Amino acid sequence: MARSTAHTRRIVMAAAAAVVMTGGVAAAVFLGSDTSADGPGPILAHSTATSNSDDKPGGRPATPSRPAGDDSAPDGSDGSRGATGPAAPPGTAGISETIDHATESGGKSVSITIDDGPSPVWTPKILAVLKQYGVKATFCMIGPQAKANPALVKQIVAAGHRLCDHTVSHDEAMNKKPVAYQSTEVLDAQKMIEGASGGAKVQYFRAPGGAFTPDNRHISAIHGMRPLGWNVDTKDWKQPGTATIVNTVKHELKNGPIVLFHDGGGDRAQTVSALKEVLPWLAQQGYTFSFPAV
Repeated sequence: MARSTAHTRRIVMAAAAAVVMTGGVAAAVFLGSDTSADGPGPILAHSTATSNSDDKPGGRPATPSRPAGDDSAPDGSDGSRGATGPAAPPGTAGISETIDHATESGGKSVSITIDDGPSPVWTPKILAVLKQYGVKATFCMIGPQAKANPALVKQIVAAGHRLCDHTVSHDEAMNKKPVAYQSTEVLDAQKMIEGASGGAKVQYFRAPGGAFTPDNRHISAIHGMRPLGWNVDTKDWKQPGTATIVNTVKHELKNGPIVLFHDGGGDRAQTVSALKEVLPWLAQQGYTFSFPAV
């Protein structure tokens, strides 16, 4: 068991309380039922770009102070860092609840992770760059985005990339919400992504803005998804310029091997350009490319 009986009881009691308060709405929480509306996806909290077809703008809110028991970051820059430590025992699916900051192959390797898509506009361009340099990446998808673009999800899987659950609504304050809500965000997105993929397994869970909690890490692990952090935050969603994105990667690699980019939430032309520079530079520096550890 990955958590004590008391911990599991707390999750079940929270879900049961939600059932009472909502007249049964939360009854499907642990079944991962699809309760979201059809559509291209949510407005992402950290997008500041002008709307481009599938991508919608929105302002990044200030992050409030953390409540007790919350293991997300105060600034969202790397919400997973404060939650790491001694490896937790694997859950019933054999997956550790400890947030991952390592690659499968270890050594001088990096993992490229791509968040907030898939986007019909930008994901194909990023896939083309990854193919050009022979790099496999992990795509952290928003559930409704995956549901709206199943052919694109299947294309990602067919190209040998991996899938990650990035929740239903990209709620960067999910760590301050009830356990039943967190469970729905994680499990409904998992169902949407796996449905869109044709059955490919979602192997990771990344909380939006690093809003991890012991509960949502436990929920993801027992459903077969390793909590996935990051070490290098390119902040490409801010559109700081291609050169700035590239320099951020070069300067922050000392923090660890998991690198964060975005393919959704706004205009990602700078991300595409930055990847064209970053990927060959990494290879020239002797780095290999690996998936995050599971």
